[in-house]
Amino acid sequence: MEQIIAPCGLDCTICPIHLAPSNPEIAEELTKWFREHYDPKAESWWFHCKGCPGDREDHWSTDCEILTCCIDEKKLRYCCGCEEFVCGKLKDFMNKGEKYVQAIERLKEGNV
Repeated sequence: MEQIIAPCGLDCTICPIHLAPSNPEIAEELTKWFREHYDPKAESWWFHCKGCPGDREDHWSTDCEILTCCIDEKKLRYCCGCEEFVCGKLKDFMNKGEKYVQAIERLKEGNV
C-alpha cells in the first residue's frame, strides 16, 4: 500500500478511518467507539477517507482547519512548506496526543 501523508504529517495509511471501508473489523470497532463517545446512531459506513489531497467527499474531516489553511488557502502540500510552520493551529493539534506530536516531527524531519 502506498503511504499517504496528510498536510499535518499524519500517516493516513495507518488511520482506522482510512482502513475501515476495506476492513469490517476496524469499521465495527470505530462504530462501537463512536456510538459510546459521540453519536449512538453511528453507522459503519460513516467511516471512510481517502486522504487530504483527494476529493473532499471522500475525506473524513472536510472542515479541518489545517487542511483548509494548508491546501485551500496557501496551496501547499504539507504544512512544513509554510513560513509559519509550526503555527498555533499545529501546536493545538499536537496537544491532542502522541500520534499528533509524531506527525509534526515527521514534517520537521522531512519524512514526507
